Amino acid sequence: MSLNQSETPDNEQIHKDHDINETPFFDRRQFLSLAATIAACVPEICLADNKNNTQKQQPIEQTNLLPNSLAPAVQFQASPIGSAAYVESLASDSTSNVSRKQNNRIEPWKGVVPDSHAEIAFLPVHRLAALIQSRKLSPVTLTEIYLERLKRLDPQLLCAVTIMEESAIRAAKQAEKEINAGQYRGPLHGIPWGVKDLFSTRNIATTWGAKPFENRVIDEDAEIVVRLQKAGAILIAKLATGTFAQGDDWYRGRTRNPWNIEEGSSGSSAGPGSATAAGCVAFAIGTETQGSIVSPTKRCGISALRPTFGRVSRHGCMTLSWTMDKVGPMCRTIEDCALVFNAIHGADGKDPSTLTAPFRFQRSLDLSNIKIGYSEDIDEPFLKTLRDLGAKPTPMPVPPSYHEIKHILIVESAVAFDDFISQNLDEQLVEKVRVKNFRPARHITALDYLNAQRRRFALMKEMAAYFENIDLYITHSGDVRLTNLTGNPAAVFPYKFDAEQPECITLIGNLFADDTILSVAHAYQKATHWHEEHPPLA
Repeated sequence: MSLNQSETPDNEQIHKDHDINETPFFDRRQFLSLAATIAACVPEICLADNKNNTQKQQPIEQTNLLPNSLAPAVQFQASPIGSAAYVESLASDSTSNVSRKQNNRIEPWKGVVPDSHAEIAFLPVHRLAALIQSRKLSPVTLTEIYLERLKRLDPQLLCAVTIMEESAIRAAKQAEKEINAGQYRGPLHGIPWGVKDLFSTRNIATTWGAKPFENRVIDEDAEIVVRLQKAGAILIAKLATGTFAQGDDWYRGRTRNPWNIEEGSSGSSAGPGSATAAGCVAFAIGTETQGSIVSPTKRCGISALRPTFGRVSRHGCMTLSWTMDKVGPMCRTIEDCALVFNAIHGADGKDPSTLTAPFRFQRSLDLSNIKIGYSEDIDEPFLKTLRDLGAKPTPMPVPPSYHEIKHILIVESAVAFDDFISQNLDEQLVEKVRVKNFRPARHITALDYLNAQRRRFALMKEMAAYFENIDLYITHSGDVRLTNLTGNPAAVFPYKFDAEQPECITLIGNLFADDTILSVAHAYQKATHWHEEHPPLA
């Protein structure tokens, strides 16, 4: 809050007691504001380059800087009734076991194992898992296939920041040893994957897509990395992100769409989208604050889940917005998204925003029991497929409007990067789209920010009312601004081809109904083939 917005009781009393007929009172707040302005200008004047009379920008403040990882004392809750009340309601349901992970059964492999490395690379996770579990495919061989594709295709796609060949092969050999000894951990054991380079990884650089951090190592594994390691998955690459989670441009260039390398992959989960679509990893982990999973998933024609806010830990991930950042799987099928999400969701004491909710993905869901809404622009062939599967989709009015809600993302991101901006490190950036708003955000008042959050809470209540008679609704746009404010989950997947590349559709679910939207999307994929198409890369 700026000084001229704050009002102390003493000042208020002085104003009340002051006689307006006396000499005008000099406001102490105005004096302090003027003094601060003069003090801020003096160093720049003294350090001006006399040769060309240009001024060098000085650090705003270099003491008591707070790191990006330090969260504020307040925590956002996606449920309008509060997380505690929500979990209590689950506990009262005798059919719910909140903390239990789903036991995922993998359909055994039938038939001949593919000879082509490319065919193997594009197999979904649940098919790769069947091959590995039956020991028809070695985790080492599979890891080598993906590493070769990464090294060969990355010069075109710019999807990888760091290819972790040495540690990946070491982990693959360990996985193979465990599986051969009968110590199979589950469907992700021996599966190579990539993580968006916003997550810290021990002994490996974490760049956030920014040139100043090209060689910066955060000596800690993010919680998402820890959980996937525990599941036996093999991390083979740190994947590209737009600088500070903005777009698909980063310090080496622009990450490309494998379906059309003349265009970007969209972002900011640019590398996860591109690498997954290109068959360079079996799956990837992305993040979203305001479209960064949904957008590259749509552009690259893959399948993804952007979970309900608070379902996956963000510990060890770059903060952009404490009240909107989310972590989710980006895969080639919806079933794969369910397998990965089952391994990573749940409360984490290192991320106070998290909670554990039931997750019951159903491979054979009776769609007649699911209340599905849709907007008027949804394609009839898509709706017909759902009807053929037993669903009864009904038209819905437009969702609640979010347009009055401003400032939240710009303020939170500016605060998260206050230490970076205070040291003028933004001058070293190649791509400055994200940071251009950080300095102006200092002039947004606390009053404006908190009122925006109050309007947001009202919006959340409107959204809860919107979902009173439906379980999910179908949208082309993804409603990313609305649903990132309310915290609702989204499942994205291809449903047709347009201009020689897939076009995706989005299911928006009620809060914590991640399993429902995945089960419906999976039913659609079982009846169609769009998710089986792959880009014709050389």
